[in-house]
Amino acid sequence: MCKEMNYVALFDFDGVVMDTESQYTHFWHQMGVEQGIDQLDARVKGQTLKYIFDTFFQGQTEKQRHITEALDRFETEMEFFFVPGVVDFIEELHRKGVATAVVTSSNTKKMEAVYQKHPQVKGMFDRILTAEMFRASKPDPHCYLLGMELLGGTPDTTFVFEDSINGLKAGMASGAHVIGLTTTFGREQVAPLCHRVIDDFTAFTAEDMLAVGR
Repeated sequence: MCKEMNYVALFDFDGVVMDTESQYTHFWHQMGVEQGIDQLDARVKGQTLKYIFDTFFQGQTEKQRHITEALDRFETEMEFFFVPGVVDFIEELHRKGVATAVVTSSNTKKMEAVYQKHPQVKGMFDRILTAEMFRASKPDPHCYLLGMELLGGTPDTTFVFEDSINGLKAGMASGAHVIGLTTTFGREQVAPLCHRVIDDFTAFTAEDMLAVGR
């Protein structure tokens, strides 16, 4: 049904595929307290580690090393729980010929930690795009524009699923149809930055997705 149109669905990972944002909020809050940076957890949501270092710890090699080591330990030990309904939704998209990709600000090392606990994630998507592939961090749209390019989509045929403020802005800036999840921020914060808001994927279908673009 969808192959003729080359429909593409691009998923942020944390807070969209995996419900991990509360764990990251705790980690970056602790780092903010430790480093004396107010509200660091809120200021880094949806950002790459390179962006965080360039913005908050530029030239501070020892602090960067300390944070990298702490984050590596944290991501090795953290829990990864699928957002309700997302596995069935992605399977439905594939049955209907929709190309899918993860577009995440996380790096390859973090995703390897995910594969250790959920090896099926690698096969759930046509592509998995990580932070090393992007020339700029969200809200720059490059990551989503790259996803479209690699999967043969256009803004008119691409749907972006996001939960963070910067991610939602990146999706909108790419020209795609954006569906915002309330897994990280409230509906009132998400709604102005997307075309439709959902709490999770339990009552959301491929037809619902396509309707967002009509």
